[in-house]
Amino acid sequence: MDLPPLKFDERGLLPAVVQDVHTHQVLMVAYMNAEALKLTLETGEAHFWSRSRRELWHKGATSGNIQKVVEIRVDCDSDTLLLLVEPAGPACHTGNVSCFYRRYPSLEFAPWPPV
Repeated sequence: MDLPPLKFDERGLLPAVVQDVHTHQVLMVAYMNAEALKLTLETGEAHFWSRSRRELWHKGATSGNIQKVVEIRVDCDSDTLLLLVEPAGPACHTGNVSCFYRRYPSLEFAPWPPV
């Protein structure tokens, strides 16, 4: 598959912002390498590169909370992706719908939509 050029960083990674296609809530931010992007395009489900485990990661493979990718957008600099997804469950490992569930600097729980 011939893909338009993207600007991967020196580690071969691109940040990927993941957003619920229906609610527009930002669910998480992860990183993709070329292989994760290829798998995402081939399967229609989100795959990422885990920087801590140094391995490919199929979102929801163990939890069942897969993210069906509806659309992928690229920013104006071609160095960040936006994945519009239909999530099968919470995105955060804590069980919260979004990884962005706390306000800063208080770190108190912040309901969605914002009030």
